[in-house]
Amino acid sequence: MNLKNRIFWAAAVVSVILDQLSKYLVLGNFELRETLPLWQNVFHLTYVTNYGAAFSLFSNGGSWLRWLSLGVSLGLMALAWLGPNLNHFEQLGYGFILGGALGNGIDRFVFGYVVDFLDFRLIQFPVFNLADTFINLGIVCLLIASFRPKSRSSNSSKDR
Repeated sequence: MNLKNRIFWAAAVVSVILDQLSKYLVLGNFELRETLPLWQNVFHLTYVTNYGAAFSLFSNGGSWLRWLSLGVSLGLMALAWLGPNLNHFEQLGYGFILGGALGNGIDRFVFGYVVDFLDFRLIQFPVFNLADTFINLGIVCLLIASFRPKSRSSNSSKDR
């Protein structure tokens, strides 16, 4: 069997594994709201929970977010499996977004909240996690893909 869009699947698997492993380490080594300064007042590891979406939006009554994560994940998997051969940046972009959606979705289904721990205090940024990072990295990859010129020949033979 020849798997289509291999880079997509690899990016998704690696990102969800790294996200879940990092959260496992935080849960096993930190108490809620405990912080470890790696660079005092610049970057800390701080364990917090997020019941909402990005920046704690929809914190009250955000249980529907677990279903949104599942729907996005299923849609992205269908795109990679049933859709066209994607170029490398599209595969990376959609794969990272899938990994992030799955990572946070797993948290929502298992705990009812998302585990966050990356705390950039220098710029007063909300605490986030690797899944959030992968989603944003995926968006950057899709933006790059949208500005790259389309080749005349199909990528179908290269990405199989």
